[in-house]
Amino acid sequence: MTNNPHRRIAIVTGASRRIGIGAATCRALAADGVDIFFTHWSSYDRTMPWGADEDGPAALQNELRGMGVRCESMEADLSTVDGPVDILDQAQARLGQPSILVNNATHSERDGYEVLNAAMLDAHYAVNIRGTILLTVEFARRYPGGLGGRIINLVSGQTRPMPGELAYVATKGAIEAFTISLSAELASRGITVNAIDPGPTDTGWMSEGIKRELLLHSLQRRLGQPEDAARLIAFLASDAAGWITGEVIHSRGGFY
Repeated sequence: MTNNPHRRIAIVTGASRRIGIGAATCRALAADGVDIFFTHWSSYDRTMPWGADEDGPAALQNELRGMGVRCESMEADLSTVDGPVDILDQAQARLGQPSILVNNATHSERDGYEVLNAAMLDAHYAVNIRGTILLTVEFARRYPGGLGGRIINLVSGQTRPMPGELAYVATKGAIEAFTISLSAELASRGITVNAIDPGPTDTGWMSEGIKRELLLHSLQRRLGQPEDAARLIAFLASDAAGWITGEVIHSRGGFY
């Protein structure tokens, strides 16, 4: 691994679990020779049914270094006001100026109109909207200019109903709107801004019952895999995607 000033550097948030989209994205970018700075927040996973991958961040960092790229990581709570600036400070200090930002970290919990309350709304807002937006605009402010800047947001396709996830869909829908308007602001700076909706992706959260139900709506008769999303993210981060901006790409494998 060499400190090559011409190598691209990417920040990928939310790579806490080795089977997640964040980890798959890190691998796909590293395969293209991109140095990686990823964030993880296992405290959130410990409160979720799927649990935390306690050794995941360290194992992923070692794996990526083994691919021949530089890799650093940090625990980061995007729900804090200072979290986004801290992420960028650490990335710059440890690797250099990033030119790629992948906003993958998210907060999601089941709600529905009968149980939705202010605390649930605030928890979703703090990560999915405020944290994501503050990290994104600070990234854009620090970007030195020139072609090659990339911002890629993960959304969830709010053109379809998602009963029982009202706070989640509201906050992810806001990021779709943010993506489109920010792309117009940053085009002259050489930064493209896009979002992808990867559809139902098997990252360890699905029960067998959920998998069977989803497969009934899959034209390809399979579930989305983290690598499906990662390949699209890596393409959008590449020079080949320089003419694509302001798009919300629904890459769902034909789910209906």
